[in-house]
Amino acid sequence: MDAALPTLQSEIAATAAALIVEEGLEYGPAKRRAVKQMALPGRTELPDNDMLESAVREYIQIFCAETQPAELAALRELALVWMQRMASFRPYLTGAVWNGTATRLSDIYIQLFCDDPKSAEIALIEHQVDYEPRTVTGFTGGSVEALSVRSLCKALDETIGVHLMVYDHDDLRGALRPDATGRARRGDLAAVRKLLATEEKDDT
Repeated sequence: MDAALPTLQSEIAATAAALIVEEGLEYGPAKRRAVKQMALPGRTELPDNDMLESAVREYIQIFCAETQPAELAALRELALVWMQRMASFRPYLTGAVWNGTATRLSDIYIQLFCDDPKSAEIALIEHQVDYEPRTVTGFTGGSVEALSVRSLCKALDETIGVHLMVYDHDDLRGALRPDATGRARRGDLAAVRKLLATEEKDDT
Protein backbone atom coordinates (compact mmCIF):
# COMPACT_ATOMS: atom_id res chain seq x y z
CA MET A 1 0.00 0.00 0.00
CA ASP A 2 1.18 3.54 -0.75
CA ALA A 3 2.49 4.97 2.55
CA ALA A 4 0.96 8.34 1.70
CA LEU A 5 -2.55 6.90 1.36
CA PRO A 6 -3.50 6.83 5.07
CA THR A 7 -2.28 10.43 5.42
CA LEU A 8 -4.28 11.52 2.37
CA GLN A 9 -7.37 9.77 3.69
CA SER A 10 -6.89 11.53 7.04
CA GLU A 11 -6.70 14.88 5.24
CA ILE A 12 -9.88 14.09 3.29
CA ALA A 13 -11.58 13.06 6.54
CA ALA A 14 -10.53 16.31 8.25
CA THR A 15 -11.80 18.42 5.34
CA ALA A 16 -15.06 16.46 5.21
CA ALA A 17 -15.50 16.73 8.98
CA ALA A 18 -15.46 20.52 8.76
CA LEU A 19 -18.17 20.39 6.08
CA ILE A 20 -20.30 18.05 8.21
CA VAL A 21 -20.08 20.23 11.32
CA GLU A 22 -20.19 23.67 9.68
CA GLU A 23 -22.66 22.98 6.85
CA GLY A 24 -24.62 19.97 8.06
CA LEU A 25 -23.61 17.74 5.13
CA GLU A 26 -24.09 13.98 5.31
CA TYR A 27 -21.02 11.75 5.20
CA GLY A 28 -21.21 10.75 1.52
CA PRO A 29 -21.65 14.26 0.08
CA ALA A 30 -19.04 15.62 2.52
CA LYS A 31 -16.42 13.13 1.31
CA ARG A 32 -17.12 13.96 -2.33
CA ARG A 33 -17.02 17.73 -1.68
CA ALA A 34 -13.74 17.33 0.24
CA VAL A 35 -12.14 15.53 -2.71
CA LYS A 36 -13.30 18.32 -5.01
CA GLN A 37 -12.11 21.09 -2.66
CA MET A 38 -8.70 19.42 -2.39
CA ALA A 39 -8.50 19.15 -6.22
CA LEU A 40 -7.94 15.40 -6.00
CA PRO A 41 -8.79 12.89 -8.75
CA GLY A 42 -12.40 11.70 -8.66
CA ARG A 43 -11.28 8.11 -8.14
CA THR A 44 -9.27 8.92 -5.00
CA GLU A 45 -9.81 6.31 -2.27
CA LEU A 46 -12.08 7.79 0.40
CA PRO A 47 -11.83 7.38 4.18
CA ASP A 48 -14.33 4.98 5.68
CA ASN A 49 -17.13 6.22 7.92
CA ASP A 50 -15.33 5.22 11.13
CA MET A 51 -12.33 7.39 10.21
CA LEU A 52 -14.66 10.23 9.28
CA GLU A 53 -16.62 9.94 12.53
CA SER A 54 -13.34 10.18 14.47
CA ALA A 55 -12.43 13.30 12.49
CA VAL A 56 -15.85 14.82 13.25
CA ARG A 57 -15.39 14.15 16.97
CA GLU A 58 -11.94 15.76 16.86
CA TYR A 59 -13.27 18.82 15.00
CA ILE A 60 -16.10 19.25 17.52
CA GLN A 61 -13.68 18.92 20.44
CA ILE A 62 -11.41 21.62 19.00
CA PHE A 63 -13.91 24.12 17.58
CA CYS A 64 -17.34 23.45 19.16
CA ALA A 65 -16.66 22.13 22.64
CA GLU A 66 -18.63 24.92 24.34
CA THR A 67 -21.75 24.84 22.15
CA GLN A 68 -22.12 21.29 20.85
CA PRO A 69 -23.17 19.46 24.06
CA ALA A 70 -26.25 21.69 24.52
CA GLU A 71 -27.16 21.40 20.83
CA LEU A 72 -26.83 17.61 21.00
CA ALA A 73 -29.03 17.44 24.11
CA ALA A 74 -31.71 19.58 22.43
CA LEU A 75 -31.73 17.31 19.37
CA ARG A 76 -31.96 14.21 21.54
CA GLU A 77 -34.91 15.74 23.39
CA LEU A 78 -36.66 16.38 20.07
CA ALA A 79 -35.83 12.85 18.90
CA LEU A 80 -37.36 11.50 22.09
CA VAL A 81 -40.59 13.41 21.38
CA TRP A 82 -40.86 11.79 17.96
CA MET A 83 -39.94 8.37 19.29
CA GLN A 84 -42.71 8.66 21.86
CA ARG A 85 -45.16 9.70 19.15
CA MET A 86 -44.18 6.67 17.08
CA ALA A 87 -43.70 4.31 20.03
CA SER A 88 -46.00 1.62 18.62
CA PHE A 89 -43.64 1.17 15.65
CA ARG A 90 -40.56 0.18 17.70
CA PRO A 91 -38.48 3.35 17.08
CA TYR A 92 -34.69 3.34 17.27
CA LEU A 93 -32.56 6.48 17.10
CA THR A 94 -29.48 6.27 14.89
CA GLY A 95 -26.99 8.57 13.15
CA ALA A 96 -25.20 11.59 14.62
CA VAL A 97 -27.88 12.37 17.22
CA TRP A 98 -27.45 8.86 18.61
CA ASN A 99 -23.64 8.61 18.43
CA GLY A 100 -23.05 12.06 19.89
CA THR A 101 -21.58 13.95 16.92
CA ALA A 102 -24.68 16.02 16.07
CA THR A 103 -24.82 19.83 16.01
CA ARG A 104 -27.71 22.23 15.42
CA LEU A 105 -27.36 21.61 11.66
CA SER A 106 -27.83 17.83 11.97
CA ASP A 107 -30.98 15.98 11.01
CA ILE A 108 -32.58 13.31 13.19
CA TYR A 109 -32.80 9.73 11.91
CA ILE A 110 -35.26 7.33 13.53
CA GLN A 111 -35.70 3.77 12.31
CA LEU A 112 -39.15 2.19 12.68
CA PHE A 113 -39.66 -1.59 12.62
CA CYS A 114 -43.25 -2.18 11.54
CA ASP A 115 -45.43 -5.27 11.15
CA ASP A 116 -47.20 -3.38 8.35
CA PRO A 117 -44.89 -1.05 6.36
CA LYS A 118 -47.78 1.34 5.60
CA SER A 119 -48.90 1.67 9.22
CA ALA A 120 -46.42 4.43 10.13
CA GLU A 121 -47.46 6.51 7.14
CA ILE A 122 -51.13 6.03 8.02
CA ALA A 123 -50.40 7.21 11.57
CA LEU A 124 -48.86 10.45 10.27
CA ILE A 125 -51.85 11.03 7.99
CA GLU A 126 -54.29 10.44 10.86
CA HIS A 127 -52.42 12.97 13.00
CA GLN A 128 -52.36 15.45 10.09
CA VAL A 129 -48.56 15.57 10.01
CA ASP A 130 -47.10 16.94 6.78
CA TYR A 131 -44.40 14.62 5.48
CA GLU A 132 -42.45 13.89 2.33
CA PRO A 133 -42.06 10.22 1.34
CA ARG A 134 -38.72 9.26 -0.18
CA THR A 135 -36.90 6.05 -1.04
CA VAL A 136 -33.41 5.70 0.42
CA THR A 137 -30.82 2.96 0.91
CA GLY A 138 -31.23 1.36 4.32
CA PHE A 139 -28.72 -0.31 6.62
CA THR A 140 -29.60 -3.70 5.09
CA GLY A 141 -28.41 -2.45 1.69
CA GLY A 142 -31.89 -2.50 0.17
CA SER A 143 -34.33 0.33 -0.49
CA VAL A 144 -36.53 1.54 2.36
CA GLU A 145 -39.15 4.25 2.59
CA ALA A 146 -38.28 7.38 4.55
CA LEU A 147 -41.02 9.67 5.83
CA SER A 148 -39.38 13.09 6.25
CA VAL A 149 -40.92 15.83 8.39
CA ARG A 150 -39.82 19.27 9.57
CA SER A 151 -40.06 19.82 13.30
CA LEU A 152 -39.38 22.95 15.38
CA CYS A 153 -36.74 22.55 18.05
CA LYS A 154 -37.65 25.35 20.48
CA ALA A 155 -34.41 25.05 22.45
CA LEU A 156 -32.37 25.80 19.31
CA ASP A 157 -34.97 27.98 17.55
CA GLU A 158 -34.33 25.81 14.49
CA THR A 159 -36.54 23.70 12.25
CA ILE A 160 -34.98 20.24 12.17
CA GLY A 161 -35.38 17.49 9.59
CA VAL A 162 -36.72 14.29 11.16
CA HIS A 163 -36.48 11.22 8.96
CA LEU A 164 -38.54 8.16 9.87
CA MET A 165 -37.06 5.14 8.08
CA VAL A 166 -39.60 2.33 7.69
CA TYR A 167 -38.26 -1.23 8.03
CA ASP A 168 -39.92 -4.62 8.33
CA HIS A 169 -40.18 -5.99 11.84
CA ASP A 170 -37.90 -8.89 10.82
CA ASP A 171 -35.04 -6.43 10.16
CA LEU A 172 -34.86 -5.60 13.87
CA ARG A 173 -32.75 -8.65 14.73
CA GLY A 174 -29.95 -7.53 12.43
CA ALA A 175 -30.25 -3.94 13.62
CA LEU A 176 -29.31 -4.88 17.17
CA ARG A 177 -25.89 -6.23 16.24
CA PRO A 178 -23.07 -3.96 17.51
CA ASP A 179 -20.53 -2.37 15.18
CA ALA A 180 -16.90 -3.49 14.81
CA THR A 181 -15.91 -1.66 18.02
CA GLY A 182 -18.73 -3.21 20.04
CA ARG A 183 -20.84 -0.04 20.17
CA ALA A 184 -24.58 -0.06 19.58
CA ARG A 185 -25.45 1.44 16.19
CA ARG A 186 -28.86 2.63 17.41
CA GLY A 187 -30.88 2.97 20.60
CA ASP A 188 -34.51 2.50 21.63
CA LEU A 189 -36.61 4.78 23.81
CA ALA A 190 -35.07 3.50 27.04
CA ALA A 191 -31.54 3.99 25.70
CA VAL A 192 -32.24 7.57 24.58
CA ARG A 193 -33.82 8.41 27.94
CA LYS A 194 -30.71 7.02 29.63
CA LEU A 195 -28.45 9.21 27.47
CA LEU A 196 -30.44 12.31 28.38
CA ALA A 197 -30.44 11.42 32.07
CA THR A 198 -26.67 10.98 31.96
CA GLU A 199 -26.26 14.37 30.25
CA GLU A 200 -28.41 16.08 32.88
CA LYS A 201 -26.40 14.43 35.64
CA ASP A 202 -23.13 15.60 34.06
CA ASP A 203 -24.45 19.18 33.91
CA THR A 204 -25.25 19.31 37.64
